[in-house]
This record gives sequence, structure tokens and C-alpha cells, in this order.
Amino acid sequence: MADFRRGIKAGVAATAVYLIVSVILELTGFSYQFPVIMAAGLRISPGLGDPIFVILWILPLIIRGIVFGAVFAALYDYLPCATSVKKGVMLSSFLWILGAVGLVYTTRGWPAGGVQTSSMVSGVTVCLSSIGLALVSIISALAFGALVGAIWNRLRAKELAEARKGSPVLLVSFILGGLMWAQGAVVLFMNVVIRGFPIIEEPGPFWWYSILFVSVVFLGLPGWILVHVAWKKTKVDKSGLKWGVAGGAMMALTGVMLLPGVLAIVGGVFSGRKSASESSTAEIGQ
Repeated sequence: MADFRRGIKAGVAATAVYLIVSVILELTGFSYQFPVIMAAGLRISPGLGDPIFVILWILPLIIRGIVFGAVFAALYDYLPCATSVKKGVMLSSFLWILGAVGLVYTTRGWPAGGVQTSSMVSGVTVCLSSIGLALVSIISALAFGALVGAIWNRLRAKELAEARKGSPVLLVSFILGGLMWAQGAVVLFMNVVIRGFPIIEEPGPFWWYSILFVSVVFLGLPGWILVHVAWKKTKVDKSGLKWGVAGGAMMALTGVMLLPGVLAIVGGVFSGRKSASESSTAEIGQ
């Protein structure tokens, strides 16, 4: 079973370090380098005394740290590295690539239209608007992963009961998928019911993105339900392979729910393997 508390603490602590660096950059007058700072995930606030400061700047970064820490804890045993720092770097590079794929997929006409940053929920900041900013965001992502891994080592491990492999990954996928689906449903409801916009806009700058949001609501929901079924099966020590892979593929196709979709596929694959207790029972029976 994954040590989520330890992972979330490490992610939030690493975010706190980034926030401190951001404040130092603001107070020392480096805010003129805003594009570079934004690509590094250190977005400077218009003013430290602004009442909206916490909501628009600090809260998204904290959410990013929580998500990264939870994913790190869920995938810790599966990351192919020996040390926690290397595991953090491996995960941050994986999330950056995943975020880049998601940006290209959700931006119709890229790169002509240009892409700035990815959603904070991916755990890292992704920038594809130029080669220089892309390199800065990659370095920032790798540094954040290494920092989370280093803090993970400093925190005391908690003894956890063994569970079927894949269950923690499916749980994180289920939670993230639910949050993303709710966000897409709220946006669709506001546009269609409140503002009176059509479900799918006519071909134009936002046409492709509107299709993806509709797919989140109508394709992501059944995928999310299948992932929930897979997770419930792993809780009773059964395989959630078919349900997890099918649900993850449906969520990943929406583009917006790419991260929980990939996690569901990974968790489904690992849940197909027998747990250590199940294997030992089978050996005793033989």
C-alpha cells in the first residue's frame, strides 16, 4: 500500500521551497524575467499584498505539489531507479512528457497557434512556446522531482499493510479523474445552460477544445466508472486489469483526462499480477 501521507508532505514541502524562491525573485526585482519564471513554474504575483494572491498563485502550486506527491507515492515501487531522488527525477520527466503530449493533443493547429503552459494538475509546468522556455520548464520539472525525492528520504516511513499491486495507482487515477470530470462538467454546464452556447462550437479557434470538453463529460464519465470498478476489485484482492485498461483508455482519449487515464492503464496492468501473499498461498497449496 502506498504511503500517500509521506508523498503529499514531500510534494507540499517542495512546493514551499519553490514559493520561497518565487518571493525572493519578486523582492529582488527579477519579475521582468516573467516568461522564464513562468516556464519554470515560479509565476510571480502582481503584488504580494494582493488579496487574490493566495487563490490565483499559491493555491494552484500547492495543488500541483499534492498531486505530484500522491502520484509519486503511488508509483514509488514501480519506478525503475534505486534511490528516491532518481525516482523523483524519473517521475517528473515522465509527467513533463505526458503534459507535452496532452498540450499537443488538446491544441488544434499546434504549433501555429502557440502553447504557453499546461494545467497545474499534471504535477509539473510544461511550456512548448519556444525551445528556450521548453528547456527551462524541463529543468524546473526535473529539479522539482529531485527535491521531492530528497524530502521523501527525510520523512519517516510508515508501515503499511500489503495490498495487490496497482491498487494505489488506480485510487489516484480514480480521484484525479473525478476531479477533472467535475471540472469539465461545470464548464460545459455553464456554457450550454447558463450562457446558451451550443454544445460543440462551429469550426474556429476553440472548436477542438470544445469537442474535447464534451468528450470529457460523455466519454470520460464511463471511463472513470470503469476505473472505480477496477479499484474496487483490487480492494478484494482481484485483478482489475481489463476494467482499468478499458477505463484508462477512455479517459486518455479525451486529452484533458490524459494523466488519470495513463495512471489507470498502469494500475490495471500492475493489478493483473498476484500479490506476494497470494503467491505464497499458491506455493503452499502446491
